[in-house]
Amino acid sequence: MRLFPFKKREIFSETDKNRLVQAIRVAERLTSGEIRLFVENHCSYVNPMDRAKEAFVSLGMEKTKQRNGVLVYVALKDHQFAILGDQGIHDKVGDDFWQQEASLLKSHFQNSHIIEGIEECIREIGESLRTYFPHEAGDTNELPDDIVFNI
Repeated sequence: MRLFPFKKREIFSETDKNRLVQAIRVAERLTSGEIRLFVENHCSYVNPMDRAKEAFVSLGMEKTKQRNGVLVYVALKDHQFAILGDQGIHDKVGDDFWQQEASLLKSHFQNSHIIEGIEECIREIGESLRTYFPHEAGDTNELPDDIVFNI
């Protein structure tokens, strides 16, 4: 017997999930870099970057060979997000790149284009990773491409 007869509403539809996972796979295809997407309803910190740092470490993203992992963190109901790049990629792109990506996400989110915004952000991060960390023989996918939901 089920206590609650209703199903928990999914944050993203299956189509949206597949679309975002595919965006990650395409972005990573020609790079040794790694991109993860972490989504939850509420941010447990005032500053979403603090939560992104916690998630980054809990996902083992700091353990990539070239320190080129990037986490896109989104707290949907709190309307917060953060983009966190590990030291290797940050040293290459600098603060301006992350601010540009944050502006892109903010613009999409303000227009209720959540999936499109995340997808475009992932694509642009992938382009930077390809520039600075091109795929080389022997590269392996060090981290899963799936979306991490903390609901």
